[in-house]
Amino acid sequence: MIVIYRRQFKYWLTGILTGISVLAYSQQKDSLSAYNFPDFVRIDTSTRTTYPFIDFSKNNYKFYTKTSPNFEYLYHQLDSMIRFQDRKLNFYHIGGSHIQADIYTNDVRMFLQTNYPKLTGERGMVFPFNLAGTNNPGNYRFSSPSNFRGYRVVANKDNTIDFGVLGATIISSDSIVLFSFQHKNTVSKPGFCKLRVFHNKGELPYELNFGSDEILIESVKQNPEIGYTEIEFTDELDSLDLQFSRKTNQYTELEIYGFQFMNDDPGISYNSIGINGAGLYSYLDCARFEEQLKTYPPDFFAYSVGTNDANVPYEKFDPQVYKRNLEKMMKMALRANPNCALLLTVPNDAYYRRRYLNRNIAREREVIIELAKEYKMAVWDMYGVMGELGASKLWQRSGLMQPDLVHFTAAGYHLKGSLFIDGFLKYMMQMGEQLKPLSKND
Repeated sequence: MIVIYRRQFKYWLTGILTGISVLAYSQQKDSLSAYNFPDFVRIDTSTRTTYPFIDFSKNNYKFYTKTSPNFEYLYHQLDSMIRFQDRKLNFYHIGGSHIQADIYTNDVRMFLQTNYPKLTGERGMVFPFNLAGTNNPGNYRFSSPSNFRGYRVVANKDNTIDFGVLGATIISSDSIVLFSFQHKNTVSKPGFCKLRVFHNKGELPYELNFGSDEILIESVKQNPEIGYTEIEFTDELDSLDLQFSRKTNQYTELEIYGFQFMNDDPGISYNSIGINGAGLYSYLDCARFEEQLKTYPPDFFAYSVGTNDANVPYEKFDPQVYKRNLEKMMKMALRANPNCALLLTVPNDAYYRRRYLNRNIAREREVIIELAKEYKMAVWDMYGVMGELGASKLWQRSGLMQPDLVHFTAAGYHLKGSLFIDGFLKYMMQMGEQLKPLSKND
């Protein structure tokens, strides 16, 4: 980690996020769009000297309307969760290769699941990318001796494969299909007492077994209409061996769209959705996206999709197509939960084919702000934070971006995670100063 944190941060942060400035609760609510954010919360001020090209004043959840009912509702849910430890919240963050790598999003996940006492949350949705032949996040691992064919929505040229929320599918024709799961390289390792496996629709011609160790099963429920099996265990687990055994001599194939690890603990589930090369158009091609999302409705949904949409020559990029696609994605989340807070993030500055300035990102920002105004949602302007057009080269010279001037280095992703967390904490501060707290029964 390249970011230096302030001394006594834990004590200061606890005061903010458990009390949220008690005196400020009595203040009259002002316009959200007129709020003056501090430049730093968790990130040390010396970072400005280290990276003078970063505009920390833009690192916040920017509102363009006086009110934001959904973000105000989210704040009340977060505040009550922190104070009373009595509820679960589902966060989603969607993007492309930046999210599939799950470096900065895992930093956010670890912060949310380890910073608040007794709020460990749950791991939520994951996909065995390594079994599909592509890069897997470093914080968990699936292993299997079985044979799989892997598919990603970005390469589904003949449209014969269905995809769900996670945008990838693996298929096996083996009569016995084995999976092992374990956490790796992360301080956030929430246990699970429920497992949901998204698979073929209809009656599943496989029975499930759970390895040689004695694991007691409370219940097994199947949903043939949506296509998942939910297993409830008597005890909480932190790893799993799972076996699908074909129940018939007829030829069948097992399709897997993802795994969801759940528990009964309060806290936040931070679900990252990322496919290398994906744009908004890719996720709109996921036929099972919305129906799976509705099984686990979002309370917060961050959209970080746009790098690949904008990765075309200036004259071939249509901002209105991008806007329509983003709005379609937003509406899916709102149909799943009308109270969901939608964070529209502006993609990072990037170069087109490593040589050309990409002016399409600024055009994406214009329509993102238009949608934020229309839906009374918030914007996180990573493009502005970076330094806007051409800033990628400055980040690359400082060891924060790779030579392709699109992707970050590990250090750059960790800094991006710290920036995202700081933006979230500024949102909490703003709402804490402008809203009155709810009682435990609200």
